[in-house]
Amino acid sequence: MTITADASFEVLPFTRTCRHIWEDGDHVLIGVSPGNSYFSSERITSLAQWATTRFAQVDFVYADLHVDRMFAAFGYTREHAEKRATKEIKAVRRRILKGVEESGPPQAEIRVRALSEFQSNPVYQLLHRRVLHFLETDTEFRKGCEEMALHFVGSKLPEGESITDDQLQVCFDYMAAELPFFVDTPSILDVPSSVAAYHVKMPLTDVLFARGGGLRATRNQAYAVVRPEAGQTPRPVPAAPAENHAPTERNVDERRAA
Repeated sequence: MTITADASFEVLPFTRTCRHIWEDGDHVLIGVSPGNSYFSSERITSLAQWATTRFAQVDFVYADLHVDRMFAAFGYTREHAEKRATKEIKAVRRRILKGVEESGPPQAEIRVRALSEFQSNPVYQLLHRRVLHFLETDTEFRKGCEEMALHFVGSKLPEGESITDDQLQVCFDYMAAELPFFVDTPSILDVPSSVAAYHVKMPLTDVLFARGGGLRATRNQAYAVVRPEAGQTPRPVPAAPAENHAPTERNVDERRAA
């Protein structure tokens, strides 16, 4: 069932449980990939405005792991891949911070962090190991990951060529770094419940949220497609004074100590 969140976005929770978690409004996670033109600073502004009116806490997490390996696997030299990855990661971080800043005074807490910042988080580490384990042992999960890899990188393949084993492995590593947040964000970030929001349905959504066994999202983890309503385009929003609404990159405890 579609939920019209405001005049700009429509929301499609994947299951009835996802809808209930959405209605709780505890937390939303918005994952952002470098090089994805969908996530302009104007789009981030709209998403931040939308998210803070509905959720108590908002996290933007951008991917910065294995990006250089992805470029190298699809034709870049190692040196060029490293430079391109660095450039793309800096650019996506800049866009998110600019978009959040221009969204106006937040009605909820907003944090902006890189995926690599969670590598020392014990819960994230455990979930990452589980993802890797199921990639090796669960045929259905692995097939879903393969479909997801082709969904996102198929356009990079020369016409008539199939993805190689090396390219597929890099895709798996890239996805495995992100998937803990689709399985159990509440435990990673210590929030009561969470909605993972993305603008399209992922091929792995059915595997994580609809099947009865294997690797599954936890009961307080939801997934929802959040996309602009037809005819809507992101519009720049005049910025309020920066000191009133600058996005924070510190955690809750650090801010309280300050």
